[in-house]
Amino acid sequence: MQLTTRKPRLFSLLAAGLVAALSLSAQAAPKQHFNVCWTIYAGWMPWEYAGAQGIVDKWAKKYGIKIDVTQINDYVESINQYTAGQFDGCTMTNMDALTIPAAGGVDSTALIVSDFSNGNDGIVIKGDGKKITDLKGMKVNLVELSVSHYLLARALDTVDLSEKDLTVVNTSDADISAAFNTDEVKAVTTWNPMLSDIKARPGVTEVFDSSKIPGEIMDMMVVNSQTLKDNPALGKALTGAWFEVVALMNEKSAASTAALEHMAKASGTDLAGFQSQLDTTKLFATPKEALAFANSSQLPLTMRKVAEFSFQHGLLGQGAKDTGAVGMSFANGVTSGDKANLKLHFDPSYVQMAADGKL
Repeated sequence: MQLTTRKPRLFSLLAAGLVAALSLSAQAAPKQHFNVCWTIYAGWMPWEYAGAQGIVDKWAKKYGIKIDVTQINDYVESINQYTAGQFDGCTMTNMDALTIPAAGGVDSTALIVSDFSNGNDGIVIKGDGKKITDLKGMKVNLVELSVSHYLLARALDTVDLSEKDLTVVNTSDADISAAFNTDEVKAVTTWNPMLSDIKARPGVTEVFDSSKIPGEIMDMMVVNSQTLKDNPALGKALTGAWFEVVALMNEKSAASTAALEHMAKASGTDLAGFQSQLDTTKLFATPKEALAFANSSQLPLTMRKVAEFSFQHGLLGQGAKDTGAVGMSFANGVTSGDKANLKLHFDPSYVQMAADGKL
């Protein structure tokens, strides 16, 4: 699997404000041609398949539009380009949706919360029988300001430790496996496929993983809110295409195996490797499953935790006075944060259409 996802969340907020203004001013009335982007990660490979196999084309044609599905090799760059208005939609995590486009002033909607990490992210320490408390006083290598950083903070919460009790060493995702091979590095926080590689080495202990905080590290298709409002056909076509592919993946047939083999090859691994990553990804198998997650009362609470981490690490912008600086909206009229600055919306209405068979 290529190491192209979940890189540092460093972003120039001044630039974000500029591109936000440009992107918003560029919004127009209904249009016919759209472009969404994605990067390689197990939970996003269905988008590659939907694009390559003509499934997106089929759904777009149904609604009289055209949608290009574009791969971007660099994860953060894909979000930056979306934020700049170069794409109508982009795959990203919940934390990045909040801290890059939304914090940068680009009103964005989580069209589909497609899955959450359920063991794909973890903390590993050299030595047998280690515990989270053993991190005290240690250096921990990770991609700073990423979901790995968030995972570490949540793990420390469970044992009454905090980041001041250890030292975070910023290490790129491409370098983290090699760094763990050195004598100097004793602990890392990372995600698959690097995590699987590190865990397979003798004499190591995984002391915490994302299955302990289920539902907190989400993977989503995010679209520009104004574009979606002006062009509901975009939301319908993307949602229809997504759930067609997910249904195929869960058929347990020759066709589903072929689809999974295609996704595995496209992501740079084999079927066994891809399946092992799906095993630690809670991919919602049906619109009903995705809808239940999006409608849950837990989702707003989770995003408040994410907002708190983001604020503490300066990711909500220089002018952010508190954790609610960037407002968010959820199902059933629930909001969180500044209602005058609602910039991130979890809107399950299109998934509801899919669940109701109305797409």
